[in-house]
Amino acid sequence: MTRAIMLQGTGSDVGKTILVAGLCRLASNRGLKVAPFKPQNMSNNAAVADDGGEIGRAQWLQALAARTPSSVHMNPVLLKPQSETGSQIIVQGKVFGQAKGRDYQRLKPQLMAAVLDSFEQVKAGRDLVIVEGAGSPAEINLRAGDIANMGFATRAGVPVIMVGDIDRGGVIASLVGTHTILTEEDRGQIAGYIINKFRGDVTLFADGVEAIGNFTGWPCFGIVPWLKAAGRLPAEDSVALERLVRGKGGALKVAVPVLSRIANFDDLDPLGAEAEIDLVYVRPGEALPADAGLVILPGSKSTIADLEEFRSHGWDRDLATHVRRGGRVIGICGGYQMLGRTVADPLGLEGAPRQVNGLGLLDVDTQMAPEKTVRNSAARSVAYDVALSGYEIHLGVTAGPDCDRPMVDIEGRPDGASSADGRVSGTYLHGLFASDDYRRHLLESFGINGGGVNYRQSVDAALDEVAGELESQLSPEWLESFLG
Repeated sequence: MTRAIMLQGTGSDVGKTILVAGLCRLASNRGLKVAPFKPQNMSNNAAVADDGGEIGRAQWLQALAARTPSSVHMNPVLLKPQSETGSQIIVQGKVFGQAKGRDYQRLKPQLMAAVLDSFEQVKAGRDLVIVEGAGSPAEINLRAGDIANMGFATRAGVPVIMVGDIDRGGVIASLVGTHTILTEEDRGQIAGYIINKFRGDVTLFADGVEAIGNFTGWPCFGIVPWLKAAGRLPAEDSVALERLVRGKGGALKVAVPVLSRIANFDDLDPLGAEAEIDLVYVRPGEALPADAGLVILPGSKSTIADLEEFRSHGWDRDLATHVRRGGRVIGICGGYQMLGRTVADPLGLEGAPRQVNGLGLLDVDTQMAPEKTVRNSAARSVAYDVALSGYEIHLGVTAGPDCDRPMVDIEGRPDGASSADGRVSGTYLHGLFASDDYRRHLLESFGINGGGVNYRQSVDAALDEVAGELESQLSPEWLESFLG
């Protein structure tokens, strides 16, 4: 019989994603057939699952940790925010529709059937499923129809481990407060708790553990230290961008403008791992750095809206100056679309029907189309003739004279475009920077010796390191009972 546990947090960004990934790797290291599951995720960082269709990038990482093929059933409901109030809804890998927050609340009860169906499919043939909640069960105003936390746990009969983040402060109050406001039924699902992101001497929190136990009756299953290896793993969503270091020094400065609807920004993680690359995330109110050798425009969930925001910050003028100085530009997916002459959305797929001028750095035009491209892709770099492995998730078709100079070849199909001087290029292929050979050639084109990082090996090693930390810090008795 398949066992399951669920990690829920006292709030968002308490570290559930990394804990689930680490526990998946720990279980796999012990020879168990394990899989991750997240009923509902909200993120514009998406991946293409091995069985086709979109899932949250975090569940793709957790499947990697579990050493099992990723599946759309590991994240049956994915919300991709398009505005402050509305999201595209992906159900079992496919576009279900769009909804504003209040409308989505009414949809949730009917989505529970898909969630429970996917859960059964993930459980099949496995020893263990580790489930990740979303947000917090303490948001009791959203409890009716809930599919992400206690609504799922009570329907599926899955015991819950609460996770509290001590780094943000108030962890005792957050755990005790969660216990206090939950209903008796929901409270009955909770088996215990974990304290996450602890810094310093763990023995100093002994009184805290005693206090939490006195108020809640919950056992503590462990106090997890700040996991340094987590910094080498892809981040789940744009919340993490607020914590990213603004440049660490290096021979090549790479500037990345951060827009409201940034998507799949983990494309950039392999660059940040290179010692010779100074990866700088540029926030609103800041200018694109004049000493940047390369500017990268990453993906976007709403190209036109982000293009308008790009102009509002004056980055269009900064980028034009950068190119005049001889700087280079790469656009990925939505960033590629922005580099063209025009972006048209005649059907209003991203908002009101309209056409806007692009940045005019590539002689191409983009028209949004209802058919969404979602696939994993094997490709080659045209400039460097090296293999690439990535994925495509996009709306729109791009064409124009600069497409005669494609950036990549995807399984015999040219993709992307390059300017006549080769300094501006773009592609729909996500993941090209994860190719060690591509990064090495890119650095060499700037006169820098590269290739010192095997990115995929570094991610795998980080997962093992996280698993090792959890094995040493979590309660041995609880681990044995949960791992079996």
